[in-house]
Amino acid sequence: MKLLLATNNAHKVLELKAILGTYFSEMSTLKEAGVSFEAVEDGTTFEENALKKAQQTLDYVGDRFDAALADDSGLCVDALGGAPGVYSARYAGEGHDDAANNAFLMKNLSGVPFAQRTGRFVSCIALVRRGLPPICVRGTAEGIILTEAHGENGFGYDPYFWFPPLEKSFAELSPAEKNAVSHRHNALVLLKEALDGENRHLF
Repeated sequence: MKLLLATNNAHKVLELKAILGTYFSEMSTLKEAGVSFEAVEDGTTFEENALKKAQQTLDYVGDRFDAALADDSGLCVDALGGAPGVYSARYAGEGHDDAANNAFLMKNLSGVPFAQRTGRFVSCIALVRRGLPPICVRGTAEGIILTEAHGENGFGYDPYFWFPPLEKSFAELSPAEKNAVSHRHNALVLLKEALDGENRHLF
C-alpha cells in the first residue's frame, strides 16, 4: 500500500517512517511526490482538520496513492478554556510567527498561578485509505505553561511547555527525547495499535 504523508516536515517524517514503515510498501512526502496541494483546515476540532486534510489530499492525487495520512496538532491551556487549540499556529492572528503567538499566550496567562497553568499538547492523526474505513487517533502530552522561555530546541510553544516527568521544557529535550514522549508519538502508537488490531481481525 502506497502512503502519501500530507507534510514536508522532516522531523515528522522521520517519526512517521520509524513507527509506520512496516505497514506500507512506500511512504512519500508531498514534496517527494511532487504535490503542492494544501488542504483548507477550517474545522473546529483537531480530528475534523486531520480527517479533512487526509481525505482532500488523497482525492487530489487520484490513484497515484492508496492512502493519505495527515495530522493536526496544537496547545490547549486549561485556564484559557482550551485555547489556543486548533488556532495554535495563528493564535496572535494570521501571518504572525511563533514569537508573536508565545507573547500573546504569555499576555493571556498573566497573573495565573503556576499550579493553574496546566495544559497539554494534542495531536490528532488521520489515516484515510481507499476501500477501508478511516482511522483517527488522538495523542496528548500533559504539562504546565511556564512564565518564561526555557531551551533552544523545538519550535512553536515548546520553550514554554514544562514536561514534569523529565523536569524540562520541550525545548530543552533532544529530538530523540521529545520523539519518545511527544503527543505525536503517543498518537502514532495508538495508530499502530489500531492497524495491528485490523491485522489480527483479518487473520
